[in-house]
Amino acid sequence: MRSHTHQTAAVAGALAAVAALLSTAPPAAAAGPRDVTADVLADRDVTLTGDTVVTVPSGTTTYDGVFRGEGTLTVRGGGTLVLTKDSDFTLPRSRQRQVVKTQGGNHPYVTTADADPPAITVERGATLQYGTGGTTGLIGHFPYNTPAFRLNQDNIRVDGTLRLSLTSAYNLGTISGSGLITQPRFLWGSWALSGTHSFSGVIDNGTQLSAGAPEFATSLPNVRKVLNQGTWTVDTPLGQTVTMGMDFYQREYGSDINVQSRPGSKVVLTGQYSWSNQGGDTNPSLSDPSLNWTPAHKNVNKRGTNIKGANVQWGDGTTDKIFMPGTAETVYINLLAARSRSLLTFDYDGPVTLGAPIGGGRFHDTLAAPGAGDIVIKGTKGNDVTFAAVQYYNGSTTVEKGAVLRLGSGKRGGDGGLYTKGDLYKVVDNGSLVLNNTGKALTLSRISGSGSLTQAGSATATLTGSGVTYTGTTTVKKGTLALRSGANLVHSRAIRLSSTGSRLDAGPSGLRVATTLTGKGTVEGSVTNDGVVAGGVTVSGSYTQSAKGELVLGAEPLKVKGSSVRLAGDLDLSAAGAKPARAITVIEHSGKSKTTGAFRGLKEGTRLKLADITYRISYRGGDGNDVTLTATHRSPSPAAAHPDRASSGAAAAGTANSASSGLGCWPYVLAAGLLVGLVVPAVKRGRGGQRRGGRHAAHG
Repeated sequence: MRSHTHQTAAVAGALAAVAALLSTAPPAAAAGPRDVTADVLADRDVTLTGDTVVTVPSGTTTYDGVFRGEGTLTVRGGGTLVLTKDSDFTLPRSRQRQVVKTQGGNHPYVTTADADPPAITVERGATLQYGTGGTTGLIGHFPYNTPAFRLNQDNIRVDGTLRLSLTSAYNLGTISGSGLITQPRFLWGSWALSGTHSFSGVIDNGTQLSAGAPEFATSLPNVRKVLNQGTWTVDTPLGQTVTMGMDFYQREYGSDINVQSRPGSKVVLTGQYSWSNQGGDTNPSLSDPSLNWTPAHKNVNKRGTNIKGANVQWGDGTTDKIFMPGTAETVYINLLAARSRSLLTFDYDGPVTLGAPIGGGRFHDTLAAPGAGDIVIKGTKGNDVTFAAVQYYNGSTTVEKGAVLRLGSGKRGGDGGLYTKGDLYKVVDNGSLVLNNTGKALTLSRISGSGSLTQAGSATATLTGSGVTYTGTTTVKKGTLALRSGANLVHSRAIRLSSTGSRLDAGPSGLRVATTLTGKGTVEGSVTNDGVVAGGVTVSGSYTQSAKGELVLGAEPLKVKGSSVRLAGDLDLSAAGAKPARAITVIEHSGKSKTTGAFRGLKEGTRLKLADITYRISYRGGDGNDVTLTATHRSPSPAAAHPDRASSGAAAAGTANSASSGLGCWPYVLAAGLLVGLVVPAVKRGRGGQRRGGRHAAHG
């Protein structure tokens, strides 16, 4: 066999030589970012050729040079880098991937898909400032022919602070990170915040910011808070829904949120617009939520919103924090017409209170003109909205099925109401409308829908006009509900006067009951019953029951204090049978006139049986005018009618039971056994002969 020893030795030697070379060669340096700190400190222009960093020393460094070329820029360190000139560079081509499109035909809008990684990064602890209060100092590259604004290709990540000290119109591309983006006050630069951003930090808007426009939509799903010290404007392209889920805070007097939208579009605001008295720029917050409802020194907590021909929704059905908490002294809300009238929808899952009026004036002077729009209380489960201020919008108010609208909080200073003088005023009540004022009288008209109406406040509420046509239940829990100028409740499913203190003031025309009237309260005025009236109600005027009407006897009589009672129709006495008494008052008539007429089939003196008592009805009972039932005698039971027969029967039954108890069932068992013993052998003989069995039968 041939040996390979010499070949093995040669290979081993070669490997040893390679190892020796590797051990003596210097390690390859890893490619890292280029540090241009020295160039920046020396104000030299920098041409990027890849990833580049600037380490900013503490304090403020003003850079009068520019960045150009192809690469990325990272700003780090503990100081502030101020750029005074515009810089233009691009991300390396190998990293460019985003797709920008202009869609919408005659109504163009811009979209960005698969956004590029950031070209600029501001690390935590560092501050990058664009500009010094002029029109230059921005980093950007603008290759897109976008309508109405210039889309920046240089996306940015902010984990530290980005300060926008510019008076020009600008765009920052797509923003990521978790830091602070701040814009000084009173510069009046305009930031077009276009597209979808993953940024999860805080935005401090000191002047004005466009979060959406007809040419772009804005989405900020992760932004924690916005400190709004200027004007935050929300707009939409045609036919799109934009949702803003963050909380807004204001620190100085005069900030506002303006909302606009195109036809078919909607803006949904699910957070809250609050005053901030702590947390600075990076974490604005309010130490006590009640401070939103109390004027601060110099009105620094006065904030507002202007809805300009837009379709706006507060809440998304998953929160019970109202968007604008406050009173007329701390907030203003303007509902304005632009291309069209405005629409404001409340969509909450719990009770919320609107403490300020909705008007249509200019900024803080909200009551200078009526608002031009409509209000909807959405039918979300739990949506219970209180208007604790008198509203001043000329439009409709719709309460959807399942929702509640309360006019008045039931507390001092919390009275509510609607502007009823406008030509477009109306209420569409398909849910529950609760009238709950304590001091200010409330007047409403033109109420339609399938919902209910409840008077719950101590202040009088008045319904006026023939436009009161809602079909739900009318309940008076407290105070007085008045009907005037042709208003009636003939369409209401039921009328309930649920407490002894509840009043239904029917006015000179009186109350016509077409459905049902029940409860413990009082009807001020006359009543004509074409439906069903239950006892317990007090009528201060006359009572007339038509042939279509029915009176249901209750635990208490119907009390009539007016001059006359005229009767026809039916009387339901089923309740009397449950608790029979010797004397029952059906109608307690304290007027001077005699009761006239009679219930169907129950003329004066008619006898009727309830349970086992026979009564006689009278329309001249009590003081001479009452309708009463008086027991004549108890109807005899069969046992009482034939006492001897009943006694003998009982005795016979007792005897039978005694006999049975001596022998029990044994005589019957024995008799049955004898019968079986006689019948079975006979049957067997009839089936064929002699009995066969045992071992003799086997040999038969």
